[in-house]
Order: sequence, then C-alpha cells, then structure tokens
Amino acid sequence: MDDNVQLRSRVRRLEAVQAMLLHVGRLSCTSHDLDGFLAAVHEAVGRILYAENFFVALYDPADSTIRFAYFVDEIDPPEDPTHRYPLRAPNDSATAWVILKGEPLNLTAADFTLSHWNWASPEWQTGTDAAHWIGMPLRLSDGRILGALVIQSYHADRMYTDEDVALFGQIADHISTTLEILTATQRLEQAITERTRQLKLEVSERRKAEELQRGIYEIAALSATDATLDEVYRTVHDVTSRLLYARNFFIMLHHEEEQEFNFPYSVDEFEDTFPPDQRFPIWRGLTSYVVRTRQPQLVDRERRAQLVLDGEIQESKGHLGFYSWMGAPMIVAERVYGVIVVQSYDPAIRHDEADLALLAYMATHVAGALSRRDADVRLREAAEQLGRRNVELTSTLDQLRDTQGELVRQEKLASLGGLVAGIAHEINTPLGICVTATTHVQSELRQWRAWHETDNFDATKIDVMLDDLGVAMHILDNNIRRGAELVRSFKQIASDQSSGQRRTFDLAAYLDEILLSLKPKLKHAPCTVQVDCRPGIVMDSFPGALSQVVTNLVMNSLLHAFDGRDSGTIRIACGTDGDDVVLDVSDDGIGMSADDLKRFFDPFFTTKRGSGGTGLGAHVVFNQVTNVLGGTIRVTSAPGAGMQVQMRMPRTRSEAAMAG
Repeated sequence: MDDNVQLRSRVRRLEAVQAMLLHVGRLSCTSHDLDGFLAAVHEAVGRILYAENFFVALYDPADSTIRFAYFVDEIDPPEDPTHRYPLRAPNDSATAWVILKGEPLNLTAADFTLSHWNWASPEWQTGTDAAHWIGMPLRLSDGRILGALVIQSYHADRMYTDEDVALFGQIADHISTTLEILTATQRLEQAITERTRQLKLEVSERRKAEELQRGIYEIAALSATDATLDEVYRTVHDVTSRLLYARNFFIMLHHEEEQEFNFPYSVDEFEDTFPPDQRFPIWRGLTSYVVRTRQPQLVDRERRAQLVLDGEIQESKGHLGFYSWMGAPMIVAERVYGVIVVQSYDPAIRHDEADLALLAYMATHVAGALSRRDADVRLREAAEQLGRRNVELTSTLDQLRDTQGELVRQEKLASLGGLVAGIAHEINTPLGICVTATTHVQSELRQWRAWHETDNFDATKIDVMLDDLGVAMHILDNNIRRGAELVRSFKQIASDQSSGQRRTFDLAAYLDEILLSLKPKLKHAPCTVQVDCRPGIVMDSFPGALSQVVTNLVMNSLLHAFDGRDSGTIRIACGTDGDDVVLDVSDDGIGMSADDLKRFFDPFFTTKRGSGGTGLGAHVVFNQVTNVLGGTIRVTSAPGAGMQVQMRMPRTRSEAAMAG
C-alpha cells in the first residue's frame, strides 16, 4: 500500500514537473523580457522544489566575466544585474567552478569547510554559507556554457534529496534551451534595435554631411564671385547654423605681423557687435589660446576656470555666462588666418566633440575659401598694376626703339660720313698730281708759244717738249682714272647704303669695291686685309646691308683687335654651301673675354667708350644680317686668339622671307 502511495506521489510530481517545463517553454515563446522570464521560471520552480534562494548567473566569454541576471535570497542583499565579476579559475567561487568546469556541483555546509573548496578570489561576494547549495550549468546546444542555475537552502531541515537534484538538473537543461532561444531573440532584437539606431544615425550623419558639402560649396562659390566679405561671412554663419547650434557666432581674423586681431563678423545674444575694421592687440583669451595651440578647443565653465588657474588664459573679457564655447582655427599654409567661434548661453544646449570636429572641418574649408578670395583680390590688383606698368613699359619701349632707330641711322650716316672723308682725302692725291701735271703742260705750252712768236723753233727742243707732254698726259690719264674709280666706288657704296635697294651683284667684285672705299682707313693701319673669294658668286640681295656689315666688322677689328700691336691680318673668306653664301670675317688680334663676348651684339656695348666707339656697330651688323639679309651670325673669340665672325645668308633673298 505504501509503495502505491509513493508511486502515485512521484507520478504527480513528474506530471507537475512536466507541466512546469511546458509552462516554461510557453514563457520562452511569449516573453521578451529576460527579467520577467526568469522571475516566472523562479515561481514555477518553486512549485516543484524549495527555491526561496534562487539565482541565475550568465557568462560572457568575450571578457570572461559573469553577471547575476536574476538573484533572490532570504539573507544576502540583491545583486546588481549589470555588475560583472571576472572569472579566472574554478576556485574563485562555487558558481565559477560550475561555469568553468561545466559540471553540476552539490555542496552541503560541511563541504564548504573542506580545504579543497577554499574559494580564493577576494573579489567575489560569496555571501552567507548555505546548508545545502546546488549549481547546474546552463549549456547551449553546441556545448558552450551559457551560465549557471543555482538554488540553496540555509535550513538544515530543508535539505535537497537526490531526486530533487536530478529534477533540478532536468529543469536546468530545459531552461538552458529556452534561455538560448530567449537570449538569441533578445540579442537579435538588441542587434536590430542597435542597427536601427545606427541606421538612423548614419542617415542623420549622411544628411548632415550632404548639408555640410552643400554649405562648403556655397561658401566656395560665393568667395569666387564679387560678393562682399560681409556676404561671405553671413553665408558661413548660415551654413554653420544649419549644422549645429550657432546662435552666438563670430569670426576673428589674426594679423600675425602686427600682433592684432579684428572681428569682421559677430552675432551675439548679449554682446554688442564690434566694428568690423577695428583692431585689438592680442591678449591671452580663449580665442588667442586657439591661435597659440593651433587646435580646435571645446571649453565649458569648468575648463575655462582651469585654464585660468593654469595660466593658459586670462579672465575672459565680455560675457562669461556661456555653458559651452567652441573655437576652430582657420589655418592656411601653416599660418593661422583666424578663428571661427560658436558659443551657447543655454544650459540645455551643450556642444560636444562631434560638433567641434564639424566646426573644425568647416574652419578648414572656410580658411581655404577666404584665402583664395584674398588671393584673387590681390591677383586682380596685381593685374591692374601690371596692366598700367605694361602700358608705361610699352610707351618706354617705343621711345627706346625710336631712339635706337635714330641712333642706328646716325651710325649709318656717321659711317657714310667717314667714308666721304676718307674718299675725299684719297681723291686729293690724284687731283693734286693732275693739277701739277696740268701746270707743267701749261708752262710747256707758253714756252712753245714764245718760240713760235720768235720763230725760234728747235727740233731738239720740240722732241724734248713732246716727250714731257707725253709723260704729263700719261700722268693725267692715270690719276684721272684713279680718281674716277674712287668716285665710282664711293658712289656705288654710298648709293647702296643710303637707298637700301635690292639688286644683283658679284660678291667678289663687290668686296673689292668695299675695300677700295676703305683704302684711306687701311692705308696707315697696323694690319693687312686678305680676301679669299672666287669670282662668280652672284647674289640677289641687298648690297648696302652687306657693305655696312663688312665695313663695320673691318672697322671693329681696326679699332679693337690690334691695340698695342704693329702688325696683324684681317681675313675675309667667302664660299657657297648649297643655296647659301658663307662669309667669314676674322682677325688674329687680341681677342675678347667670355663676358665681353656674351655682350658683343648688345646695343651700346663697347670697350672703347672713350676712344670714339658708340657700341652700335656690332648691333647694326646683327640686325642687317638677320633681318635684311635673312641670315644667321655667330661670333667666337678668346683672349689672345683673335675673333671670327661666321655668317650664313641666302644667295637670293626670298620675298616670302622678307614679308614674314
């Protein structure tokens, strides 16, 4: 009979356990609150077992800690469900042993006194020793430990039986499954909630970023126009206000050289605005602190007071009632261009690090825009000044060209004048001989007349007189021809140089005429002139320009090459190379230094300034060869090695080249 009663009692208990487990399963499907679920589990377990002292510890393997998610005890105070205890070794506590070993633990009061259950961690609040303590691991389906389920009794007459321990193990296994589902669902809900929050934050940040980029574009576009600086500053304030609280806003410009600053734009709830152009000396305030540190600064009342105590700043001027103050430096090319400042007098509105980063980003781009605008203004001013200067230089250049042209014309006339003087001197000699011969003829004729009147002819005298007259006539003929040749040569050279007409001429014959016109200059020179030019090189060009080139080069050698010497040679060589004529004029004189050689063709350069040199001869040569004759010219020389001028010019000067 007793056995049947016990059997029915066990059956009823098992049915109660089954009903409890079903109830717990339904709770896991309907409950979304872990605390509520664990409280319901506690109530259900209490209908099967003595559970006045019941707690659930959950394990986090990420940081090896546990927290008491649910804790009910008759004696010990409740645990903070958010506080985490570190797990280092099984002997930290009985709960640590169950979780780290992953095995059930059944302890009585006597077991707590044994040496091998000496809990070592002082960080654990082990609480009051229990008369009977049972801990079951909460194991996930993949074998990982979720935590521990614990019941305990402080009363010796309420000890747990082996059947209670077995039932509690079944309950722990079932609760492990339901807790896995519930915690997974809770984690999923938390993940969804967190992701939703992140998405909202991302959307907000994206919108803010788009607004920031749009605002920066507005500022950059406005700074590139003719908008006033005040309009640019107002746009900066408007863009900043769309991104963060900026009811109190000002821009400070830093003038590093003068150690001054000014406030071109300021808006404040309590302070009067500063005159935009009024400058103030730098002093140790918050704004200058930003300039000194070159870093954005977020300051509240406490930090401002600390900065004063640290000596970083002096007591701030103006209104001190702000609750948050932000200043970001505008830095351009390592120079602090100025500072943008935003502040709040409202205790409910406090700026944070995100606002500071946003303001710093704004300040960087505003600095670039303002710097580019200043650069554009300076560039326009420089362009205007350059335009005015260009007009002045153009006018001056025109005057210099006119003056230079006049000097070149004078140089040509002077050369022609020297030629006239030389020719006049040279013609004097044959003319003088002709006068002498004519006088002799006249004397002989008078003598003849006297003989005729006295009828005193003597055949011997007639023969002598006729011989004398023959000699006189020969002298007259030679010197008249010589004078005529000089005049013809002078006439041709002078005509070519003065008219500048183009014609066909034989180069060798023309060089002879040039040298004939220079004979008066060469007669007493300490050098000889050698010409190496074969006849038959016919040119269709400008002989006047060519004569001026050869004359100037020969005269240059006469003037400079043989200073201090009593002998030397000037050599003129010419030949052909295809359709070009190659003409070299060289001497074996004293040569030129490298510095002087670089300036050889420069106008007004001469080493004989006090000896009659004008400095235009070589310049005229360069222009005549390159512009009139259409050729090229180069000069080589060295001290003691003479000078060689090499020219190449077309035999026929084309009309197209002249037009170009």
